[in-house]
Amino acid sequence: MYEDYVRTADEVVLVPDTTVVYNGVLRRLIVKEGVRSTIAIPKELVMFFDNLNKEGRSLGVVALEELRLIRSLSDKYNVKLRITSLGKKIEDIDVAIREYAYENGYVLVTSSRTQRLSAEILGVKVLYREPERMQLRELEKYFVGDIMSVHLKENAPPQVKRGRPGRWILEKVSDTPITREELEALSEEIIEAAKTLPDAVIEIERRGSTIIQLGDYRVIISRPPMSSGWEITAVKPLARPKLEDYGLSEKLMKRLNERAEGIVIAGAPGMGKTTFAQALAEYYSKRGKIVKTVESPRDMKLPPQIAQYSKVYATSDELHDILLLSRPDYTIFDEMRNDDDFKLYVDLRLAGIGMVGVVHASSPIDAIQRFIGRVDVGMLPSVIDTLIFIDSGEARKVYELDITVRLPTGLRESDLARPVVEVRDAITGELEYEIYTFGEQTTVIPVKKVYSSSAKRSVEQVIRSLMPSAKVTYSGDSVIVSLPREEAKNLSKLKRKLRRIREELGVDIVFELS
Repeated sequence: MYEDYVRTADEVVLVPDTTVVYNGVLRRLIVKEGVRSTIAIPKELVMFFDNLNKEGRSLGVVALEELRLIRSLSDKYNVKLRITSLGKKIEDIDVAIREYAYENGYVLVTSSRTQRLSAEILGVKVLYREPERMQLRELEKYFVGDIMSVHLKENAPPQVKRGRPGRWILEKVSDTPITREELEALSEEIIEAAKTLPDAVIEIERRGSTIIQLGDYRVIISRPPMSSGWEITAVKPLARPKLEDYGLSEKLMKRLNERAEGIVIAGAPGMGKTTFAQALAEYYSKRGKIVKTVESPRDMKLPPQIAQYSKVYATSDELHDILLLSRPDYTIFDEMRNDDDFKLYVDLRLAGIGMVGVVHASSPIDAIQRFIGRVDVGMLPSVIDTLIFIDSGEARKVYELDITVRLPTGLRESDLARPVVEVRDAITGELEYEIYTFGEQTTVIPVKKVYSSSAKRSVEQVIRSLMPSAKVTYSGDSVIVSLPREEAKNLSKLKRKLRRIREELGVDIVFELS
């Protein structure tokens, strides 16, 4: 080992690890706690944060700025700052710093409890400080009243969405564009807070983007080269409604309590799907069910008894094993996007675990179609038994799925009978869609249109057989029958013949005399 300065016999030297740099503890020791010891900064520590910065990770920017501030404060506060070298190949920077402190008799400065325990076992002197709880004043100043989200873009005026899901307006906060420097400063504040707040976590960090959960706030930071400029989007839920607040029908509540175990919650982005899933998770938990969630990021606010897992920190196989072995009654799967997500949902559901999946879809049937191709059509009702479509924060449509073997609507040949998945309105019981395989293609048919077309043809055939001179036209779902006036005497007979067809098929028949 070597040092690039001469140390006196009674000199106390502090050597910081990564944690006390990026969370501001080292600066606090100098400015607020009056530490005047020599501080040894390994060159490898600077290189570590510099590499993070080059990779586009915001933590590197924050840490380098902290080191710059510490350098500028050292003369003012009479602190000796020494640049040293660890002198070895680095695999884990914090482990290397701990060993460096051990070999040289330095005091290790850390905010990591694990680092502290390991150092004390080795006999290393440790100065342990927990980070201060950061305040989010710059971010919170935008969230006044019924603000749903804040949208800050470099060289553009700051904007906010005011209102509620599906019923919001976009407002300018000011006409003054926000600068890159302001966004970088706000980004540093947010990331520092993520490292100090107990209910905060950096969920995803990639080159050019960072996703952070800060208590109630979900923050997305994007920057060049991934984006054209710096951008910060922050979202905060306005309320945490309970399931009872949604005014669900008695029939749907009974279904959720007794029958629904393969639930899909669908809707367009920002319509309140996750909020509804959160309310459903709490509802099941209060009914004595074991509930777990799979999220990315973890932004549901749930009671402690509900375990929340992150897709970011675990593979699909790991989540599969954990959930299969722990056997929850219900698993809430938020933001299902790719094949691995759908495969995990299907595998766990077929294993007997109650599943609630949240997917993006512009219409209820689109959500079901996202499963087609990923699961055999005949297994759809076993995977999805209830679909709830959320629009503007309300449950607008509820479907139930079942399977039968019969002739699909609109087909006539009896040998074309096949397994048909029926998609019905769960409240009225009305059949709305049929899903079946025709050849090698899976077909999704809106039954109302087929039903109406078939009914119109039946009515037209009866009319043509009884009154060839009648003129038949269509208007929407209605059949318009025009008769010559001299044949009006046959009208009552024609009506009697058509009454049964009209009652069975629900076609509106309008008669006109020409």
